[in-house]
Amino acid sequence: MNPLPGTGTATTAAPTVRAPGFARRLACFVYEGMLVFGVVVLAGYLYGALTQQKHALQGQLGLQVFVFLVLGIYFTWFWAAGRQTLAMKTWHLRLADRQGGALSQPRAAGRYLLSWLWFLPALAGAGLAGHTDGGRVSLWLAAGVVANILLARLLPGRQYAHDWLAGTRLVDARPAAGGNGGGAESQG
Repeated sequence: MNPLPGTGTATTAAPTVRAPGFARRLACFVYEGMLVFGVVVLAGYLYGALTQQKHALQGQLGLQVFVFLVLGIYFTWFWAAGRQTLAMKTWHLRLADRQGGALSQPRAAGRYLLSWLWFLPALAGAGLAGHTDGGRVSLWLAAGVVANILLARLLPGRQYAHDWLAGTRLVDARPAAGGNGGGAESQG
């Protein structure tokens, strides 16, 4: 087992640390989105160069699959073996399994697939409602994010649905000397 940050001891049972507060998790989510935008731009450029794509609508499905795979590799690599994305490091968040240990590659990949629950239901709803313009789709996506946040308040450990289903959890990774390690802010 991997030790929890700041404790120096290995865990054998589920750690008693609380989930970080919703504000910190949402801030990390937004920051991660800004960083992922750069990854998507680079992946799109690479796809266009490799396929000699001349028009944005040419090879659109291939581009979507390529970006999906690139994002999968990006997140799976960062989440596995105790690593963190830049946003997670900035906001002092760490992913752990239910016992507090580091994630395996398969569990990280499963979490990546399940994390699409943030977006796919909203996108499906927008499509079924016939809403294809950017403004309406954005409203559907915002409603999906709010629904996920509200659902997390009902789930054990106040974890998001994809974490609960994947057997993972976000934990506070603030250094012990830098704060109380789970004070009032972590109560959401």
